Amino acid sequence: MTPSPRFRYATLSPEDIAGLTGKQVMQGIVEGRLPQPMICRTLSFWLAEVGDGFAMFEGETGEQLLNPAGTVHGGWALTLIDSATGCAAYTLLPADGRYTTIETKANFSRPIMQDTGRVRCEARVVSQGRQIISCESWIKAGDGRILAHGTSTLIVLGGGA
Repeated sequence: MTPSPRFRYATLSPEDIAGLTGKQVMQGIVEGRLPQPMICRTLSFWLAEVGDGFAMFEGETGEQLLNPAGTVHGGWALTLIDSATGCAAYTLLPADGRYTTIETKANFSRPIMQDTGRVRCEARVVSQGRQIISCESWIKAGDGRILAHGTSTLIVLGGGA
């Protein structure tokens, strides 16, 4: 699969997002005013929707994601969960706030195959403290079946929660 021509991809500099809240940055990406992160091009997924403490990614499976056993590599699903939970947490941070993941865990419920097609990964903040934010996430197939689910713990790195 080739990356979608509907998206721009780039690495944002601190100057690009100075003074913006996490939600403003995420909304700018969804609306196309800011580019999707480079990892989205590499792994064929993209940020599609955000809200307060919520983020949703969509992704396309394909042969470029297969492991030697012929299924989509679990690392793809784990990265999708980590991305969605991180963005959900980011929507709650004030201007110039930053975060990073402490831990992400996933449970794989069904194999994700090359022909699974488009999946949806939703994430929600479960708990927000001053320094620690906990999130949950799930990946669903087009028919609504849960393919994987997980949790992430994130730490706020300045700018406050």
